[in-house]
Amino acid sequence: MTNTELSVEHLNTATLIGSIPLFSFEVRHDSLFEDSRALLAQIFPEWSSDELVLNQCKDGITNKLMQCTNKRVGKTVLIRAYGKRTEVIIDRNQELINMAGLTRLGMCPELYARFDNGLVYGFIPGTIAKPEEMGNEQWAPLIAKRLAEWSKVKLPGDHSPQLFPIIRRWMKDIPANYEDQRANDLFHKHFTLEMLSSEADLLESTLTALHSPVVFAHNDLLSGNVIMAEARDSVSFIDYEYAMYNYRGFDIANHFNEYAGFECDYSRYPAKPAQLAWFKTYLDHLGHDSSPAALEGVYHEVKLFQLASHFYWGIWALVQASISDIDFDYMDYARLRFDQYFQVKSQVLG
Repeated sequence: MTNTELSVEHLNTATLIGSIPLFSFEVRHDSLFEDSRALLAQIFPEWSSDELVLNQCKDGITNKLMQCTNKRVGKTVLIRAYGKRTEVIIDRNQELINMAGLTRLGMCPELYARFDNGLVYGFIPGTIAKPEEMGNEQWAPLIAKRLAEWSKVKLPGDHSPQLFPIIRRWMKDIPANYEDQRANDLFHKHFTLEMLSSEADLLESTLTALHSPVVFAHNDLLSGNVIMAEARDSVSFIDYEYAMYNYRGFDIANHFNEYAGFECDYSRYPAKPAQLAWFKTYLDHLGHDSSPAALEGVYHEVKLFQLASHFYWGIWALVQASISDIDFDYMDYARLRFDQYFQVKSQVLG
């Protein structure tokens, strides 16, 4: 795949978004099955309700997701209803640009429609990765090659790194106090807004000085977002709502951090030899210098960007703890991410 084939930079954003059919419809969280059937009747009027098999996918912690299969035609689509107030966290306009652009590049499934509070898009068959296997010799090289292809993507719009602007914006949405008493007690036990601001300043000054290359980044490569093809010769990435132009070091370090899973078992973080092998596969796939000196440079870059990954998702969790209605302990997750942040900080910054 050439660089030209990975560019839709010549298109304007309005053209990309306007190419996605829009339906005036809301899928209510308390009526997912009923509303999903009604929405599908509008998008695919040739489908009959009795042909459909609907299942709710409950692994996500941001949105509500329905898997919908038409038994007659053998087609499966996904309906994603945005989580409560997730527009505070996610730039939904950018997500549409991401998906429409990636669809045109053949790097994500077809985007069938958008509706008032969500999207309808294609389903990628295959095997979902498990956290403990992403670093093995079968999965790791395929993920490195796929991420290299993502790094070449050129979409229209701003290509400046969005990591710290987003962190700063999210920090403004952390409340001084939480309605839930347990969450509020945990927050005040472990955090202060002043501490978070001070750490953000330190991170920004430290990491921008590295001059990590800016690439189109997925930013959320946890195991559930990596799908092995049925032929087991390639992987695809799903869920593009956090994708943006960002530092290369962040995207790779964040993926390595996700080896830990939601249980945050950071003993799974890859050892240096495994990292160097991963970097070589990634750089070779891009046609970049993969000499020992180059690999050491990426190793140093990624080691420091571990901090940004923990900080980013820790701040995300602090905001989600105040707005989300999904059954997940965001405050405890924030605590775990910041515990690891400070442990890694003591190792890499002293």
